[in-house]
Amino acid sequence: MDGDLGDFLRSRRARIRPEEVGLPSHGRRRVPGLRREEVAQLAGVSVDYYIRLEQGRGPGGPSRTKSGGVSDAVLDAVARVLRLDETEQEYLRTVARPRRKPPKRPPAPRVRPGVQSLLDSLEGSPAFVLGRRMDVLAWNALGDAVNGFSRMAPDDRNIPRHVFLDPAGRELYPEWSAVAAQAVAHLRLNAGRYADDRDLCALVGELSLKSEEFRRMWADHQVKECAYGVKKVRHPVAGLLTLPYETLALPADPEQTIVAYTPEPGSETAERLALLGSWKATTTAAID
Repeated sequence: MDGDLGDFLRSRRARIRPEEVGLPSHGRRRVPGLRREEVAQLAGVSVDYYIRLEQGRGPGGPSRTKSGGVSDAVLDAVARVLRLDETEQEYLRTVARPRRKPPKRPPAPRVRPGVQSLLDSLEGSPAFVLGRRMDVLAWNALGDAVNGFSRMAPDDRNIPRHVFLDPAGRELYPEWSAVAAQAVAHLRLNAGRYADDRDLCALVGELSLKSEEFRRMWADHQVKECAYGVKKVRHPVAGLLTLPYETLALPADPEQTIVAYTPEPGSETAERLALLGSWKATTTAAID
């Protein structure tokens, strides 16, 4: 995605106040945060080098690796100056060294039977599998009862699309803004990792075209690995559910992640989930 590196660096230097890094803050500034020349000075590189890096024009010279990419030393120095966290540093390396391959469409992901069996064994825990585009690839019965995946069209089983384009997404998440920002931050992280995935690029384009809120959040250039946390869900049958969650990467399928909600045993949410599971089983049996 053209411009990602420059936009990311500009957004990060804009959030650093000069006095935070020992520079005088007096004088007129046309832009918030650090100037390009100040980042270059603090990182120990030439101003021209940093400008070329931020503009995505492939800086040359001794700070390039043998393969032509920007060296670890330069990226580490820039990351230090801009106070990037570990996830942001990974993203910086990814977009600074893009894979020079034409966009491609990878084969449709398949969830192994053993993974589905693992999902089904998580009694009392809604769980599902996400792919690189945050598509929902598989789920267990309770995960379906909470999120309604089986009632969605296959193309709609995508977390960002559900959050931003489906009115039901706003009803499901009482803390919608936080869920939406998290979805965008994780999607941007994966967009950096899989820049050659044209379906992922198409998804970002679709969301940008159809949702002003997505465009605004995307422009913030937040990146985040959603490894764990808590989500609140307002279910039409079970009511308000407070759901801690953990994500588990699959070593044999590195582009797939299990998301499992882990309600506290004996909590009101756990009791409501048990009732929801019974209701789901009864409803399913009646339909069959």
